[in-house]
Parts: sequence; structure tokens; C-alpha cells
Amino acid sequence: MSENWIEIGDLNDIPRLGARVVETPDGDIAVFRTKDDRVFAIRDHCPHKGGPLSQGMVTGNKVVCPMHDWKINLASGQAVAPDTGCAATYPVKMNGDTIMLSLTPNKDCSNK
Repeated sequence: MSENWIEIGDLNDIPRLGARVVETPDGDIAVFRTKDDRVFAIRDHCPHKGGPLSQGMVTGNKVVCPMHDWKINLASGQAVAPDTGCAATYPVKMNGDTIMLSLTPNKDCSNK
């Protein structure tokens, strides 16, 4: 599998517990920064009703969808029980303080 890595900015471009949206030809990707500076990328589309996850509140390693309060695990894209569903996640790596994003989704769920 070929991974298409792009530079999307510096860690400090995303506030702690915040998100940034990266527009791609395949749809928007939300890039989140946790309180402890971990970075996750997930499709900006809640598996429930399609809400913009980038506008949700980050709590721990989860984001709360702003539409119906579904909690989505940032690492796996899986909805937290009792809800079910999945949003595609994308590989992220750091090059110093620069965030690199792969445009090839992980194979952790079928919702791309």
C-alpha cells in the first residue's frame, strides 16, 4: 500500500483539545491534538448522522460529536458503547514539531 504523506503544519497550529480540518479530494480530515500533545486524524464525519467531528469537544482520547453527543475514539475511529459505528482514521507522524498526515486511511473500519 502506498501512503501519500503531506505536511499539514506545526503542532502549535492546533490548540490543545482542539482540531484543524484538512481538505482533501476524498473529503475532509479532522486532525486533533489532545491535552498531552498526541495527534490523531479521523474522517470529519460522525458515523451516526454525519456531524462534523472537528467541531466536537476533545476529552481524553475521544471526541464528542457536536450533533448528538456520540463519543468517537480518536485512535480507532470506533464509537464508544453503547453506540456503534466507525469513522476512518489516518496515520499521523511527527517530524520535529511538524505534523505529517497520510492521505491513505488505516484499515481499521469500513466507513471511509
